[in-house]
Amino acid sequence: QVQLVESGGGLGQAGGSLRLSCAASGRPFSTYAMGWFRQAPGKEREFVAAIRWSSGNTYYGDSVKGRFTISRDNAKNTVYLQMNSLKPEDTAVYYCAAANHIIIRLTVAAGYDYWGQGTQVTVSS
Repeated sequence: QVQLVESGGGLGQAGGSLRLSCAASGRPFSTYAMGWFRQAPGKEREFVAAIRWSSGNTYYGDSVKGRFTISRDNAKNTVYLQMNSLKPEDTAVYYCAAANHIIIRLTVAAGYDYWGQGTQVTVSS
């Protein structure tokens, strides 16, 4: 089985920073892409950031460009999301996702194969 475990969520303040981690464990799988999505109450799951594993190319949702950075540590099978200049509207449950096949649209949740349980991020003003 493949497990993705998020950590690093919690309470943040507007203008501050948080760093999320997502560690993969279990049976080996071919990682083509990993990404972060978030879901706020009453809203659909929203694309945040993604990284193509082979190239390292990164992609960001419009609402987080210039503020969030996705990165990876191959040796630790871990992907990170550095969140700077936090805003109250960043409040959501953040989910880590992984794709074990080639996908074109990294912004679409349905393309991913594995998901973490999510970690709550709450940003106060």
